[in-house]
Amino acid sequence: MAVSMLGRAFGLLSVSSPAALPSQVTSFCRGFLTSVSLNTKNPHWKLRTKYTIKPIGMKKTGGRDHTGRIRVHGIGGGHKQRYRMIDFQRLRYETEKERAPFEEKVIEVRYDPCRSADIALVAGGQRKRWIIATENMQEGDLIQTSGHIGRIAVLAKEGDAHPVGALPIGTLINNLEFVPGKGAQYIRAAGTCGVLLRKVNGTAIIQLPSKQQIQVLETCIATVGRVSNIDHNKRIIGKAGRNRWLGIRPSSGKWHRKGGWAGRKIRPLPPMKSYVNLPTVTAAA
Repeated sequence: MAVSMLGRAFGLLSVSSPAALPSQVTSFCRGFLTSVSLNTKNPHWKLRTKYTIKPIGMKKTGGRDHTGRIRVHGIGGGHKQRYRMIDFQRLRYETEKERAPFEEKVIEVRYDPCRSADIALVAGGQRKRWIIATENMQEGDLIQTSGHIGRIAVLAKEGDAHPVGALPIGTLINNLEFVPGKGAQYIRAAGTCGVLLRKVNGTAIIQLPSKQQIQVLETCIATVGRVSNIDHNKRIIGKAGRNRWLGIRPSSGKWHRKGGWAGRKIRPLPPMKSYVNLPTVTAAA
């Protein structure tokens, strides 16, 4: 039977025309799942290039890359989230010729599921955008953004954005740029702030929340104040299910961390014991 089936298959190949051969062959073959087809299923919020204030649907990756393999462990599940595009470049002029300071009004301050800090919707001119909210930012506040560095330090007001070279020494800052015009990359987590320590030859020395000091150009933009949601580190998880809501998957349970009983112990020396009987006051008298 096997020989007859092979003969029939060769007969079909010899009789069929070259133009019809690919359609017949592919009709009997199953498609292969390749990385090319998986690349077309990327989350929509990563493919979007035009800025919008509308929430964008996100797709869970489960810690897997485009090939389907796990690259980051401990990720899985979680509540559905929608991404809001944050404009980390505060000094973004509406027109190319505009170089004057501009003001924006805070329309809304709300919770963002994709980050630890709160976000604020601000409007000014002909645009609206989302930014990282500061500690005391409220609806209706007016915030100013300027790229000018004068001879005298400006009056630092919370929520305003200025170059670090224009701020006075000792100012608390957040959303700091590492490269001028690239957008904020430092001090963006909830409740964090940096300190402007000193200015040296067109640069500024800034202390990060980790107590590390960095040196950036004085033209880098920073926001005055502390990032909002300062009580983020005091939240109580309460149960394992809340971690699942946050998208944190438990470990396998096959590995257990060794406690204090394992390994070498380096303990301080015990106090010295004295076996000498010193004379008492009555005996000396």
